Amino acid sequence: MTDTILSRCEAIGLRLTEQRRTIAGVLEASDDHPDVEELYNRASAADPRISLATVYRTVKLFEESGILEKHDFGDGRARYETADREHHDHLIDLQSGEVIEFIDAEIEALQERIADKLGFELKGHRLELYGVPKKPD
Repeated sequence: MTDTILSRCEAIGLRLTEQRRTIAGVLEASDDHPDVEELYNRASAADPRISLATVYRTVKLFEESGILEKHDFGDGRARYETADREHHDHLIDLQSGEVIEFIDAEIEALQERIADKLGFELKGHRLELYGVPKKPD
């Protein structure tokens, strides 16, 4: 990631209140894919004045501004990550809910070949795999 969430907000002219700055900092420090409730818990630990409604509004604003990307991993919770990250795919553990990020050159090449074969130039994609850990042999 080349820019911070704060610098991206400033670059597009978003007004950054102290609470938005706190929420942006929490998002920046996240190495997972938090939902709004998780963001609220983390942000309110840093600033108890932050309300759940403020977190919802800020996340919506950041998403609409192209700063955050929303994911639905099938667990009924919208989860978020910064939108400017290097492309990656996700493997979701259906037992624990853990989201594992990965990059696979073979998958990327296969998607390009499929699009080309069907007469398309691939401009983007999203891949989410769902599974459970294998039992040891």
